[in-house]
Amino acid sequence: MKRILIMEDDAVILDELRLLLRANGYQPVSEPPCELALLDVNMPGESGFEVCRRLRQTSDIPVIFLTARSSPEDELLGFAVGADDYIRKPYNSSVLLARINKCLRQESGSIMQKDGLVLNVADLTASSDGNSVELTKNESRILACLMSKDLCSKDDIIEDLWNNSLYLDENTLYVNINRLREKLRRIGAGEMIKTVRGVGYRL
Repeated sequence: MKRILIMEDDAVILDELRLLLRANGYQPVSEPPCELALLDVNMPGESGFEVCRRLRQTSDIPVIFLTARSSPEDELLGFAVGADDYIRKPYNSSVLLARINKCLRQESGSIMQKDGLVLNVADLTASSDGNSVELTKNESRILACLMSKDLCSKDDIIEDLWNNSLYLDENTLYVNINRLREKLRRIGAGEMIKTVRGVGYRL
C-alpha cells in the first residue's frame, strides 16, 4: 500500500482527502517515510513551499501541491522548489487520483541521490564515483528508506519493507545492513551508513 503524506490545515479537507485515499487503496500518513507528498501552501508555521524545499534535500518522491493559491507566480514557485504537479482548489477527486497515479507510475523507475550516492530503484543498483553494484530488493528498499529520511529507526525500515511485501525481522535487518555496507564499500561508499545506537541508522 503506497503511503501518501498529507499536509493540510483545513480539518474538513484533510478528512475528505484521507477518506478518498483510503477508499482508493492508499495509506494517508502525517510524516515521512512516504511514496508521495500532497501539500497545501498556506499552513501555520512552515509553508508548503518550505516543506517541499526540505523534502528535496533528501528525497525525490513526487510532490503535488493542492492549494487555493492560484496565481501564476505561486504555481511557478511551486515548480521551482521541486513540485511535480500543482492542483488548484476546489479539486476534482477523479482528476486528483489520476494525477497521483501518474506521479507514482513515474516514480516506480526513479533515481534517488544523496551525497554522491545514486540509487536506481528500478534497476536495483547503487553507484558512486563511476562505480556500480547490484543490490537485492531488501537492500534496495533499505537504502531507499535511509535516503528518504534524516534518521531511520529499525521499526521504520522493517515497516517500509513490510509495506512493500518484503518480509524482514530485526535479526535479518542487521544481516542486510552489513551486506549493504559491504556492497557500498566496493564502490567507495562503505562508511555512509551510520549506526545511531539504540535508535537505528542514518546516511
